[in-house]
Amino acid sequence: MGPEVVRVRAVVHGRVQMVGFRAFVIRHAGDAGLSGTVRNAPDGTVETVLEGPRPAVERMLDRLREGPSHARVDRVDLEYSNPTGSLPAMMVAS
Repeated sequence: MGPEVVRVRAVVHGRVQMVGFRAFVIRHAGDAGLSGTVRNAPDGTVETVLEGPRPAVERMLDRLREGPSHARVDRVDLEYSNPTGSLPAMMVAS
């Protein structure tokens, strides 16, 4: 039996738009084999939905808390839900 698969919606607060945050998420989540989406929200946050094995998702959440070099992450709000297997390979959502 493999690792538990989880799904999490993470909302990243701080200076996270116009600093390459979405590309950072796509690169690292894609490298980790995670599925999901990432988008800039109108309120200035970045929202990502990730799905995959718990260890890979937890590592990605650690990366979100750090962000790319030009970002400043103040906090990351998490909301876990049941995985559906319906998310695409990591991509920018509209």
